[in-house]
Amino acid sequence: MNNPWEWDGHEMHQHFTDGQISAEAIVQSHLRRIDEIDPDVRAFLAVDAEGALQRARVQDAWPLADRREHPLAGIPVAVKDNMVTQSMPTTAGSKILAGFRSPYNATVVDKLLNAGAIIMGKTNLDEFAMGSSTEHSAFQHTKNPWDLERVPGGSSGGSAAAVAARMVPMALGSDTGGSIRQPAAYCGIVGMKPTYGRVSRYGLIAFASSLDQIGPMTRSVRDARLLYRIIAGHDPHDSTSLNDIAEPPAVARDRFRIGIPREYFGEGMAPEVRDAVQRAMAGLKELGHELIDISLPHTEYAISTYYLIAPAEASSNLSRYDGIRYGMRSQARDLMGLYETTRDEGFGDEVKRRVLLGTHALSAGYYDAYYLTAQRVRTLIRQDFDQAFKQVDYIVTPTTPDQPFRFGERDDDPIKMYLGDIYTATANLAGIPGLSMPVGLANGLPVGLQWLAPPLADLALFDAAESLENQLGTMPWPVEVK
Repeated sequence: MNNPWEWDGHEMHQHFTDGQISAEAIVQSHLRRIDEIDPDVRAFLAVDAEGALQRARVQDAWPLADRREHPLAGIPVAVKDNMVTQSMPTTAGSKILAGFRSPYNATVVDKLLNAGAIIMGKTNLDEFAMGSSTEHSAFQHTKNPWDLERVPGGSSGGSAAAVAARMVPMALGSDTGGSIRQPAAYCGIVGMKPTYGRVSRYGLIAFASSLDQIGPMTRSVRDARLLYRIIAGHDPHDSTSLNDIAEPPAVARDRFRIGIPREYFGEGMAPEVRDAVQRAMAGLKELGHELIDISLPHTEYAISTYYLIAPAEASSNLSRYDGIRYGMRSQARDLMGLYETTRDEGFGDEVKRRVLLGTHALSAGYYDAYYLTAQRVRTLIRQDFDQAFKQVDYIVTPTTPDQPFRFGERDDDPIKMYLGDIYTATANLAGIPGLSMPVGLANGLPVGLQWLAPPLADLALFDAAESLENQLGTMPWPVEVK
């Protein structure tokens, strides 16, 4: 029998429910893997070894029938550190929340626990999920398991690296403009952003409330589907949570009409990314799917729209960090000084940059010109997708225009960093589901393909992606952590 950390989630659950291995043995195997690998990768901000072992021992006492009733029983899972947990601190990667402990769990965390998941720890992220490289965490840089000199993507870089390095088979990330899908592409795993409102945001530390979504990050599409089924569903604690609306009818045929948007294949894409994506598209043709040229004409405005709406909402959301109610408190002579000093010392440069952008966009005299205009363009982007999905069942694009870059390479060029979200931000603006899956290697580094589907067609999206995954086979091991 292989090391348990080599299995995917389905295999772990099957071996545990069949009585072939104990949950404690599975957890111990993963803890040893974390001890061995994470000093180099640095994916985790906190590991709850004792809590995980204690939960595993409880599950080992369950009868086999009880194990089967819990679909995540025996499976170690990691949680991005912007989802609150009672058992571990929640920092959102920021000094301003260092040591903060929540009095309650996020809804998704409770759903994991109720399904039998064994939560191993909290993963690193760009501060308040603002970034595309996990270089903006206040605590550490997470490294890409394929090349430790390169970034894992962001903001869910810790979750992506933990899954890719086989420290856990599953993790949760959050996606505001691509923060699940982009690191999934960079680390060679599967990452899925659900339809807006399909997964509760209760207990997710807010970045941009009309864009944020929690989703699964795994090594296979079938594991991503399993994790999604657990966390999805209506939550009365979240006012933006959708009622349990039925999915639209599944595509009643084996051959899909797949849209290829011409705007996503223009300038700025690395040649090796283009080649890998085109090979995957050729594979879709071999499966009998019809590839149809389509247009999403407002794509060129997506990044500008996103970087007005998201910082504006961040400016509002982060105003609660005042040094009084919770989190870090600096010393000052008066109340205004307390606010200023706490935020200056507690927030990093990228967070300050985005708060300033957002505050400016919302200020008197600029609100109509910037924020309201961006919301109107957002509507046009959504309408582009509505029209496209009248012609096609799914849309396929590259996930990112490039591959993982080296640490520090974009420190002096935040605009180039922001442009890394050019293929992913549109799905958040439109509220539709998106999934990134690996489609091979170029220069020894992963390349991701993105699937987009109509609103609420989340489960159908997994079916489409799995058809290509079955043809391509599984990814090789990251050479740096083999």
